[in-house]
Amino acid sequence: MQEMRIVRMLLRVSSNQQLEADGDLSVQRRLVADYISRHPDWLLDEKEYFEGSKSGYKTAVSDRDTLQEAMEDARKKEYDILVAYKDDRIGRRMWEIGAYVMALKNYGVDIYTVKDGCISPEGDDIMGQMMLALRFGNAQKSSSDTGMRVKDTAQKLIQQGKFMGGNAPYGYELALSGKLSRHGRALHQLKVVPEQAGVVRHIYALSLNMEFGSAKIAKLLNEDDYYKTMAPNDVWKSSTITSILTNPVYAGFMAYKRRERRNGKYCRLGRGEWIKSSEPDISLQIIDGDIWNRTQEKRERRADKYMKASDDKGSKVTRRNEGMLFLIDVIYCGYCGKKLTNGTKYSYWTIKGSGEKRTRKIPIYRCQDAQMGIPHNKASQFHADKVEKIVAVIISEYIQNIQEKEDIFEAIEKNREKERKALEAGIGRMEKELKKIAEGIGAMEECIPGAIAGTCPMSVEELASAIRRQKEKEEAQRNLLEEKKSTIREVGITVQKRMWIKEEIPTWQHVFQKADMEMKRVVANKLISRIDVAKEQIVIRIKVDINEFFSIKANNFDKQVGLNEDAIKSISL
Repeated sequence: MQEMRIVRMLLRVSSNQQLEADGDLSVQRRLVADYISRHPDWLLDEKEYFEGSKSGYKTAVSDRDTLQEAMEDARKKEYDILVAYKDDRIGRRMWEIGAYVMALKNYGVDIYTVKDGCISPEGDDIMGQMMLALRFGNAQKSSSDTGMRVKDTAQKLIQQGKFMGGNAPYGYELALSGKLSRHGRALHQLKVVPEQAGVVRHIYALSLNMEFGSAKIAKLLNEDDYYKTMAPNDVWKSSTITSILTNPVYAGFMAYKRRERRNGKYCRLGRGEWIKSSEPDISLQIIDGDIWNRTQEKRERRADKYMKASDDKGSKVTRRNEGMLFLIDVIYCGYCGKKLTNGTKYSYWTIKGSGEKRTRKIPIYRCQDAQMGIPHNKASQFHADKVEKIVAVIISEYIQNIQEKEDIFEAIEKNREKERKALEAGIGRMEKELKKIAEGIGAMEECIPGAIAGTCPMSVEELASAIRRQKEKEEAQRNLLEEKKSTIREVGITVQKRMWIKEEIPTWQHVFQKADMEMKRVVANKLISRIDVAKEQIVIRIKVDINEFFSIKANNFDKQVGLNEDAIKSISL
């Protein structure tokens, strides 16, 4: 009886249209299922791997969660074969995808495609690996060539005023054009939504006449009983306002290449680099062309003014926040719970006597939701100096307290010793199992001469196949054993380690005071899981699980950071 091999399918589509019931996804699934059913020794598993609207050309393997999940399941020996419709469903990046295929092979998983069969070469098959690189190199080049053709075609159509598809901008909706694409799909065109068009005109008036920025406009709209009901996705954000204020479609012009992918990230391009339609489409015009142009000019002048006022162009800047703020990975808003980001405030002054203008950059942690105009309680930004001083003192006191608690280390050591013994018992069982597998392989290898002579009940091919499976099992068992041994080496805080920690802990306090920003960030990430900052309190959660709470008196910080008692009355560790 043949041993059944567990099979899972990989499905990927690059656009939302392909997700439709009659689109590419359903076709892929049916073809792959039919291919699997033609192999009597394959058993289709109920779990499948699916990626929707994900580019296999632009997206790195490390950023594709589905491929990473398939890799992790392969490491756990959950399946034997991965089947896709075509090799480009796996990806279109020459070096990354080839390495991924070989990594799955090392875990005992072969990749098959409906079009080409098995594409996983053996580890010692150099020619096969070269063909693998060539296969995905061709896929990558094909995507690159297609992208260039699409861009060239899009530029020509945009210049003719054609709508290139996609989601409708705010103020418009998609309406059937009465035309079909060459693929037989109904084509759409933009149509103005009168109620939303009124909101767009109001936004342009606030920007042009009141000279409000995007965040200010978003805040005003969210506070207005009518306009907040007109918000896309229930809330106005500064990014939405910026998109409305910079999109030439509101003046009737189609545009292309308003942003460009550089070094893996998209960035906005200047108006001079856009590809625009030669004439406006009056049926799409919500904002007069002159008003749109004047709005852009005012926004650009205002941006230049805020970047550096003309009176301060000769000022010398004292840079105080070079690099990342060291709590940036663990700090959150105490009001809305969102991650805080790094920001800067500027302070300008003139030195009496010399008249020299000076500038100081003040590093801050700020809440993005509040900055985008989303309704937010109270404070939305916090001075980095104040927060970081408090955190440094709290951590120093916490570490000092740990040093004084010998029983903490003893309790940890007892738990680690118990865990170590359990691991050692498991390792013993695994070593016995590994020995049995090796003995079985040895016994089968002794039968090879008999199989060749025809005196063995198994043929040479059957015997070779059985030996190969047992060797794969042996390799998997050996890898698991090494993982267990590696784990046991890491387990435990011995007496020597305890003494080492006691000696080293004081240097951590010194690091916070003297180290560079990157080192401070590393230490903070090691010790802290989360910091919630509000005007009234700072809550710090330490990673070490010890039921201790510190009560910090206000006078410990008044002189250092100028905070009142409310600011630190509830600091929890």
